[in-house]
Amino acid sequence: MTDITAIAPRIQVLDPRLANQIAAGEVVERPSSVTKELIENAIDAGSQRIEVEIEQGGARLIKVRDDGIGIGEEDLPLALARHATSKIGSLEDLEGVSSLGFRGEALASISSVSRLELISNAEDDPRHGWRVVAEGRGMEARVTPAPHPRGTSVGVRDLFFNTPARRKFLRTEKTEFAHVEEAFRRQALSRYDIAWVLRHNQKVIHQLPAGHSAAARERRIASLLGKNFIEHARYIEREAGGIRLSGWVGLPTHSRSQADQQYFFVNGRVVRDRLVAHAVRQAYRDVLFNGRHPVFVLYLELDPDVVDVNVHPTKHEVRFRDGRMVHDFLYSSLHHSLASAKPAESAEEHNAEVADTSGASPQGEASEVGAEQPRWQQQGIALTHSPDRHPGAERVRRFMQGYQALHPNHEETLLTPQPSPPSERGSEVREAPLAMPDNDPTAPPPLGFALGQLHGIYILAQNAEGLVLVDMHAAHERIVYERMKAQLAAAKGLDAQPLLVPVSIAASRAEVATAESEQEAIAKLGIELDIAGPETLLVRQLPALLAQADPEALVRQMLEELARYGLTHQVEARVHELLSTMACHGSVRANRRLTIDEMNALLRDMERTERSDQCNHGRPTWTQMGLKALDRLFLRGQ
Repeated sequence: MTDITAIAPRIQVLDPRLANQIAAGEVVERPSSVTKELIENAIDAGSQRIEVEIEQGGARLIKVRDDGIGIGEEDLPLALARHATSKIGSLEDLEGVSSLGFRGEALASISSVSRLELISNAEDDPRHGWRVVAEGRGMEARVTPAPHPRGTSVGVRDLFFNTPARRKFLRTEKTEFAHVEEAFRRQALSRYDIAWVLRHNQKVIHQLPAGHSAAARERRIASLLGKNFIEHARYIEREAGGIRLSGWVGLPTHSRSQADQQYFFVNGRVVRDRLVAHAVRQAYRDVLFNGRHPVFVLYLELDPDVVDVNVHPTKHEVRFRDGRMVHDFLYSSLHHSLASAKPAESAEEHNAEVADTSGASPQGEASEVGAEQPRWQQQGIALTHSPDRHPGAERVRRFMQGYQALHPNHEETLLTPQPSPPSERGSEVREAPLAMPDNDPTAPPPLGFALGQLHGIYILAQNAEGLVLVDMHAAHERIVYERMKAQLAAAKGLDAQPLLVPVSIAASRAEVATAESEQEAIAKLGIELDIAGPETLLVRQLPALLAQADPEALVRQMLEELARYGLTHQVEARVHELLSTMACHGSVRANRRLTIDEMNALLRDMERTERSDQCNHGRPTWTQMGLKALDRLFLRGQ
């Protein structure tokens, strides 16, 4: 028999250097991790300007300099010690922590795998200052004088020089700097009141002045994420129940193939959280094309006592005390913002570059349109200088003038597709009444007025900015879909259909507990779910629209969402999928000829309908070609 005690290693206290290097594995993954930690310390120091200098992607040098409060001579030796921090002193401080770095591990971990030099001055006299140096080994920190302006400079050289196994996992200089720049970008987006500089190999990459106004914030976002982001984003600001959400959300038409422009901040801290990701995904579910990712820069502010940022060493994840409330607040805020983005607003987003064209042609020629004519005719100079020159214009003008007298209530209408054969299309089309915009009737509608059809697929319209092209089937599909959803919501619940044979589900105790506590929410979804035992559920009825669905899979997904997020969207999503299919079949088909009045009715309905910029599958329903683009196409004015 083998004596286990003879071969078992003894328990011993780790060498401080080895303990720091192990801790470094949690905090220091690559140069970007070091950059993040040093920047967070600079922010916590109350800095107004932070400069970041990188050499060879960070493998050779990472230097962060700030003008914060600095570190005094007596505290400097502790700056590189583990679990030494000035940001928390008790459990109460930890539970309501608002600073970015507070564990007291970062500098100790970084210094154990690099050659680190820290110079700081807590006084206003630049002749003062102190230096402490560490070179990857456990040693007594030695403080020496070093003149330095008020603030702190931390230089990290030769990262992983003493841990070759870690160093060989570093990628190319270009790749590592891309990660560093992303870390810098996140921090610069978190604090607009701080001026930022980023250099790589002595070249300035970003130089961002501090700013407090909305225009200054948008300029910074444009510098970091590109002008297209701001031009295709909507500003959102909402507050409820002690929670405030603000920032910019990209229009569905400005999505990306990867989730690389998604920034979410909780009390100034950038986070990547599953609850947040789920809420955003659900909000974009109805308007985003398959495989695309939304873009956003969002800021959530709430009481620090109700959010735990001490979940992960890198502090990228957080835990909310009431995750359900936060999830529902995020979802409803984003859902409402995206739903309210109609063509009436999006026309400006599509044409931000177009200058005012009223009263003159693009080349400065005198306009032939008289001042006594309606305003929409004065501004509609995209294809002709006179509205009477294009077919149907006078008819549309007369129709618009007489509409209010015929329809004083401005009732919304829906085009009704006609099942006539191709040879008779156009002759039996029932003319639908036209809905007018709610604002000034003399102002031009955002989507303009119809000129005609192209190949029975696209509607060509003229508005103040130029030419509008509409995919008539995609647009009408969205209109039908939104109205079906509204009718379903107005019914205060889903129609249910009993199952001929109840379906028994073997469930966990947690699933049974969720089913019991969420009975009211489940019933509203048209599902009857009985508890038949401590680990058994019985499905007795489903929504009528989902009668052919797999009851077990549907219920399990629903219970999972209810347990994690509170408000389930699983059943609603399945129902909406069916409504989308029904709307597709019930919409005006391609190759069907419409009258000018029907085309205008469709344009007005689009302006009134939520999410009408995209069809039910996330594809765009319309696009704009401005006067400047048309001029460039035909070389006018050159």
